[in-house]
Amino acid sequence: MRTAILAALLLLAAGCSVEPWVKPYERAHLADPIMSFSRDPVADSYLNHVHEAREGARGAGVASGGGCGCN
Repeated sequence: MRTAILAALLLLAAGCSVEPWVKPYERAHLADPIMSFSRDPVADSYLNHVHEAREGARGAGVASGGGCGCN
């Protein structure tokens, strides 16, 4: 019984390592629009940019900048 508890504690401690799962140089791959859940993330990004440029005066988007396109 003690060995099972000790083994479980060692497994839990091994899961709490300090090393990050995603290295800093690998994060660029995760930020790529291709990694999105959308069917066509590049086109969605473009359409979102067009929508933000046209509706910039509305103020409901998450992007900064005005409707003039000067982000």
